[in-house]
Amino acid sequence: MMTRVLLVGGGLTSAVTGALLRRELPHIELILWDKARGAGGRMSTSRSPYDATCTADLGAQYISATPEYAKLHSSYYEELINAGVLIPLSSKVLGMRTSDEGTKHYVTPNGISSIVKHFIKEANVTPKFDHHVRSIDLDNGKWNVRTLGGEADFFDAVVLTMPVPQIFGLTGTVKDIIEKDDKLRAGLQSVDYSSRYALALFFEEDVNVSLEDEAAAQYISSDPVLRFVAVDNKKRGLDKMKPSVVLHTSVPFGKAHVEKTPDQVKPLLINHVKEAFPNWPEPKYVKCQKWRFSQVTSAYPGLPGYVALADGLIAGGDGFTHSNMDGCIESAKSLAAAVVQISFNHLMTAIVMTLHSLEVLNWTPSVKRRTFGKEFGEGREDSDTKSKMLKMATHPTYLCASTN
Repeated sequence: MMTRVLLVGGGLTSAVTGALLRRELPHIELILWDKARGAGGRMSTSRSPYDATCTADLGAQYISATPEYAKLHSSYYEELINAGVLIPLSSKVLGMRTSDEGTKHYVTPNGISSIVKHFIKEANVTPKFDHHVRSIDLDNGKWNVRTLGGEADFFDAVVLTMPVPQIFGLTGTVKDIIEKDDKLRAGLQSVDYSSRYALALFFEEDVNVSLEDEAAAQYISSDPVLRFVAVDNKKRGLDKMKPSVVLHTSVPFGKAHVEKTPDQVKPLLINHVKEAFPNWPEPKYVKCQKWRFSQVTSAYPGLPGYVALADGLIAGGDGFTHSNMDGCIESAKSLAAAVVQISFNHLMTAIVMTLHSLEVLNWTPSVKRRTFGKEFGEGREDSDTKSKMLKMATHPTYLCASTN
């Protein structure tokens, strides 16, 4: 009997969780739903509607691996480097804050979303996008999950990886659980995020778009609106690609305009960019992205990696660790371990029910010995026999066979 697991969210935590589960439990049935139109979450890469090869990273800009996490997560970094997903950051970034000695920075030639897509592929799951989860109800031992579009399905386990405040927008049993548990509710409410806007500019070929000192990116400290700017193709080592630029606003600007729509903020940002960079040509296309939940400013108490809302219903993500790739990996490791335990418990229950239905535990010792082998000899106490039977039944070899 395969365990059905729903991953809610199309970002890095969900993708890595899926990949780890596929490696630990090859026969598990994985389903991924996300409300967005594509994979990435806050590792989002946008494409020009006029040229799909002209891309820009709207969220995370590069990956920084401290010596501690480079060692702890060496297998993940090596996997991504060997797959060509990550390459060393070789271009100049002005104003970058000082990192721990030995920290290595990486960029993604195919866009930052390629990290997420890599792990989704490893998970061997086909995501369903435009699936905005509305409610989660416990129904006869299964989790009944419904979307705003009316689709519904049943799962043995549900893994929530959306920003924590969005969990409070869910209805059904999950809402009742949170409302009745003061400690859990307080912990979830303590998770907070900064907000900001991102602006992507896509240009035609053979135009000059540059920053001072031939830099590929720059942190800005003296501007009331802009905090970061990058000639994105140059930052990712793609000098021959049509130019694209990404700008991130300051947190105060994002907070002041968080209730506005991207269409309302877009003209403000375009005018400010023209003032700040008067020599840049007119872009062919402009996209404005609002990150209501940009980076975690206050994480769940104790940084547990995940929390169990109920048996088979768990929540994780950078809100339970910290906002970078390593934080997402740490959460994914915790989530995957929790789902493995849920799957184990689910299978144990099925095995015990099967044994009882066959009245195996009431067989005579000689029949048990003939059926299960020398482990079950004559004269064993029933409790001891039962214990050994369950140990054999839950041996990894049996578990894999039972899910085929």
